[in-house]
Formats: sequence, C-alpha cells, structure tokens
Amino acid sequence: MPELPEVETYRRFLDDLAVTQTIAVVEVKDSKVLATAEDTLRRALTGRTITHTSRLGKNCFLHLDDGRVLVLHFGMTGDVGAYRDEQDAPRFTRVALHLTSGLRIAFVDPRKFGRIRLAEGIEQYQKAKKLGPDALDITAAELQQALGSRKPMIKPLLLDQRITAGLGNWIVDEVLFQACIHPERRAHTLSTADFAALHDAIQLVLTTAIQHEATYRYFPASFLIHAREWDTSATPGTNNHIFCPRHPKTEIAKSYVGGRATYYCPRCQPAPPASE
Repeated sequence: MPELPEVETYRRFLDDLAVTQTIAVVEVKDSKVLATAEDTLRRALTGRTITHTSRLGKNCFLHLDDGRVLVLHFGMTGDVGAYRDEQDAPRFTRVALHLTSGLRIAFVDPRKFGRIRLAEGIEQYQKAKKLGPDALDITAAELQQALGSRKPMIKPLLLDQRITAGLGNWIVDEVLFQACIHPERRAHTLSTADFAALHDAIQLVLTTAIQHEATYRYFPASFLIHAREWDTSATPGTNNHIFCPRHPKTEIAKSYVGGRATYYCPRCQPAPPASE
C-alpha cells in the first residue's frame, strides 16, 4: 500500500511534470476509481491549469487555477505515470489527464481501490475526512497533547489518521523501534522524553524513506524494515528467525497489536508492566 513516503515521491513526480500545464482532455478508462461524477470531473478539469501540488498524509493534491483541488488517493496499489502515445500507456491506467504540452498523466491502479475526487480545498477535504495534521508537520508537543492522556496502546493510536495523517503499519513499527518504545505501551504512560523520541523517530523514518524514494533496500542497516522484509520473503513453512540490527543475538518478536502484524525487539523495546 502506498504510504506517505511513496505519495510524497508521486507528488514530486507530478510537480515536475504537471505544474503550469493546462488540462486539455480528461480520459476516463475506468470510472470505478472516480469519487466525483465523470461529467462533473470533466467539466471542472478541462481547460484548467495546474498551479502547484501538495500532500496531506497519504493524499496528493493537484491545485487548479480556480482554487479547487483534484485529490488523488492511491488505495492499496495506486501509482502515477506519464506517457505521450497511447501504446506507451502504463498497464492498469484508469484515468489519464491529457496536457496541452502533449504529455499524459496516468492514474494507475491494478486493484481499483484508489480514488480521484474534486474538492473545494484542502481544509474542506481534511475536515470531511477527519484527518489530523500531516505526520511530517506535527510537533512533539502536539503529539503529547493529542495522545498524552489516552489509555489505548500507542501503536493503534499512531495508525489513527484522525490523530496524525500518513503513518502506516510498517512505518509505525519502524518509528517505535527507533524510539525504543514497545507497541503495547499505553499512551498515557509515555513521558515528555518519550514523546520527544517518538517525534524524532517519525522525522527520521519519513525523511529517510522520502530521500530513498521509498526503496526500502537502500535504507540504513539500522532500520527494522530489513528484518520485516526478510521475514515476509522467507520460505513459507520454515522456521524464520530474524534478529535485531542493534543486538544481533536478540530475535525480533512478531505479534498482532490492534489486529495488525507487528514487529519489535524485546530488548530495545521492553514490554510494559502487566499492571498498565
């Protein structure tokens, strides 16, 4: 599933190719990905110039010269592409924006869980979808204010897009590993120092992922993601032992927290007391 780093990579791609360009034709190959009626979308976009791009969490925005925004949400398998000739269209292109430059911007989605919609503006969309501040923008103080009195476990809270937008499952595991916080810690037990470490880890993980365009094999060896990837790619039915990058003799634990597969190091991230 495209997470915040992938969507930021898509945004930068669109920023390079589409900004200042005018939309000449809206080609809908499969209307299932449209959350705005096709006719409405075509009337709203045709002849409009893309002035800039932005992102909130996992949502990418193309800003139009009339103040409205085209919202791209990529679901589980969404992506973007560019081409000039129909024979070069990426496979599973669902919608193509034909620009007056001759370039076509493709919304690609094999499983068709992504959505394209028109919105009056980002604030209106954010309010309608009940999205919190972007994970790259939230401060340590804002995190503590939002979570410091909450009794649920920290991992499900960090996954809640209403609290902060953009953190997915592997990212939260990585953040908690880098911050040395157990995923089952109750949020209200975290100290100010813990929230500072949590904030620093969010910044580290997201900026690293964006820097490497979400190509995980290039991440530092100190990242837990390598253990996660090794585990998921190992042969089914085998005894797949994976070890902490900080403590090579400590085996990474795998459990389910809030219904989500969760990886952590029992040594780096000690379990909370049973009384919590």
